[in-house]
Amino acid sequence: MARFKPGDRVRVKMEDRPGHIRTPFYVRGKTGWVERVYGDFLNPELLAYGRDGLPKRALYLVGFASTDVWEQHHMSARDKVYVDIYEHWLDPA
Repeated sequence: MARFKPGDRVRVKMEDRPGHIRTPFYVRGKTGWVERVYGDFLNPELLAYGRDGLPKRALYLVGFASTDVWEQHHMSARDKVYVDIYEHWLDPA
């Protein structure tokens, strides 16, 4: 069962660990919102190493204001960045 629901504010964990990581570095440590809950899926970070991918993890579409992601660029505050992120990478904001 998903921990977050659409509209919830979330912060992506700021972790820099080795391995097959599915969370882009440019959103780590950033705060956004849950746009959509896709459901539960096998964890690809474990599947990449031949493991079973269990337990399944909730996968979310998380939105960010582009100006929060790329602060040094001159972008419109209306522009958004959307990233699929597994629940174990998210904390409540």
